[in-house]
Amino acid sequence: MARDDRQDSDVMKNALAVLEMVGILHERGYEHLRVAPGMSPSGMSWRCSVTHRGNIRPDHGAKTIEFYEDTVHYTSAAGNRFFDWEDAQEDTPDRLADKFEQRFPEILENATGADPEYVAWYVTMLELARQGSLPIAYADWYDDPDPRWLPTTAGFESGLPMPPI
Repeated sequence: MARDDRQDSDVMKNALAVLEMVGILHERGYEHLRVAPGMSPSGMSWRCSVTHRGNIRPDHGAKTIEFYEDTVHYTSAAGNRFFDWEDAQEDTPDRLADKFEQRFPEILENATGADPEYVAWYVTMLELARQGSLPIAYADWYDDPDPRWLPTTAGFESGLPMPPI
């Protein structure tokens, strides 16, 4: 396997760990937990912010209102240093969820509750991600994406509907 293939594989593995962690937290009763995924301005790094539903824009189900408040951030540029944690490099998504619960109780307090519509959307998104199509809600687009679909690393017309708000 070439070095670039290994790097791409690591990016996918780590991105999936973050997305699966959120899915596990949904299963634990934090169904108002949201992701706001995107690309760095260079297009070289996938990013994923994790926040609660109250911090998601009312006009877009995958963009934050406040980027720095009630939000934690992961970037693929950090590799397996999830959320800049030095003690999570070998953690499974379950263990990441445990640490998230311990370290961000204020976010999870606002994410407690049922939201079956979002969870169903999330399961669909996670299946696409497992197939190699990471969600992208923001990037330095050359064209405006179709507002019906959330773009992925596979393209603008991903077939993934926009997440419910």
